[in-house]
Amino acid sequence: MSRFLVVLGTTSHSGKSTLVAALCRLLSDRGFKVAPFKSQNMSLNSWVTQNGSEIGIAQAVQAWAARAEPSEFMNPILLKPKGDRTSQVIVLGRPVADKSAEEYYREIDGLKGVVDRSLQELEKDYDYIVVEGAGGAAEINLFDRDLANIYVARYLHAPIILVGDIERGGVFASLFGTVQLLPEDIRPLVKGLVINKFRGDPAILGSGLKALEELTGVPVLGVMPYLDLDIPSEDSVSLGDKKARSSADAVDIAVIRLPRISNFTDFEPLERQAHVRYVSLSESLGHPDAVIIPGTKNTISDLLEMQEKGMADQIKSLLDTPVLGICGGYQMLGREIIDCGIEDTVGTVPGLGLLDAVTRFDLYEKRTLQVKKTVTGGGPILEPICGQIVTGYEIHMGVTRPEGEAAFGDDGAVSESGIVIGTYLHGLFENENFCNAFLDFLRCRKTPGKGQGEGLSPRAEMGARKTKGDGFAKLAIAVEANLDMAKIWRMLDLDLPCAP
Repeated sequence: MSRFLVVLGTTSHSGKSTLVAALCRLLSDRGFKVAPFKSQNMSLNSWVTQNGSEIGIAQAVQAWAARAEPSEFMNPILLKPKGDRTSQVIVLGRPVADKSAEEYYREIDGLKGVVDRSLQELEKDYDYIVVEGAGGAAEINLFDRDLANIYVARYLHAPIILVGDIERGGVFASLFGTVQLLPEDIRPLVKGLVINKFRGDPAILGSGLKALEELTGVPVLGVMPYLDLDIPSEDSVSLGDKKARSSADAVDIAVIRLPRISNFTDFEPLERQAHVRYVSLSESLGHPDAVIIPGTKNTISDLLEMQEKGMADQIKSLLDTPVLGICGGYQMLGREIIDCGIEDTVGTVPGLGLLDAVTRFDLYEKRTLQVKKTVTGGGPILEPICGQIVTGYEIHMGVTRPEGEAAFGDDGAVSESGIVIGTYLHGLFENENFCNAFLDFLRCRKTPGKGQGEGLSPRAEMGARKTKGDGFAKLAIAVEANLDMAKIWRMLDLDLPCAP
């Protein structure tokens, strides 16, 4: 039988996901087979597994930290909010329906079997399973339908670590209050408290930590410092934490912050190599070196808002500026979108007209798969890597029919100028060849007289790109240095030294 450890939080964005990832890496470092688990996640940042199942990006990240292959059983229920009090409900990696909160909770009992089965499937293959809760653990109005916290805690009866975020203030009250509000049968399972995202000397918290332990009867495992990690973000709440890299010669890339923005993790590889700023629809776009229109949970609604608030006109006015559209952004770049009732409208909506393509929504079917494509598009950005391979993943509804040259084999489109590109490929900037080609083109434009490949390359300025595991190693080291790992290992009945 697998052994379990549950990580709950006092709030959303408290640091549950990163602590789970760290524990997964630390257990993997010690030779154990370990898997993450989150029964129900609400996120617009998602990932596609090898078998085409869609799960929350956080569980994919945690699986990478565990050196495990992401699976639909690690996140059996994913809710993707549409912004109109409804969410797309994805069960075991497949879309079921768009439902309101009332409709979803009405059917919650039927989903408990999905959670149970997923845990049982993971138990077959893994020694340890590190479970993440969702949001705040003490939502007393939801206790009877809280799949991610209360139901799983009762089902597993496993030790719980409770995480609080000190950056937003009130951490002592939130930790104490959460412990006190938990149901009486769950409260004794809380075996440790963690204070997260502290900026300063933890010694000044000493008296508070002691008082908190006395009040709750639960030991404080430690205080985690605020960490700047090279790990994909979980959801749009993380956008508020982003700070654009400032440099006089840095390429300026404007990412349109759509109201229902999804998979903005696509652009995080750029953030350490360029000045990436997320621009809301009501802001001035300025004069960026490039514009990126990201994915969205609802293409037509976000396109209409772009048009109403003037952002569409701002983008079209930048006549000589490269524009990249990914997924929903690609659909917006075309001439028109025809909706047969799958999104919010029935009829035809004009697009930005920067690509000669038409998108049609006529089936409630989602294309989710990992892909490998050959670069086939021409123009100054793609021509230097034409014939090379890029990999990524697709998560979209609708079918886009472009006229003329495709960007990547049978995917995407390129304008006649070659500087407007649309594609369904998420994860494109994880491909070093495309990332360098895109940035090199922008950099040589900022260096008059330089040709393609002659300007300052990303690697020349920033050093080689980091590998996916670097952030996990840094996170694991920080957790081991700041938390009482001996107590954590004892929760798992492990007698381990604090270093492998």
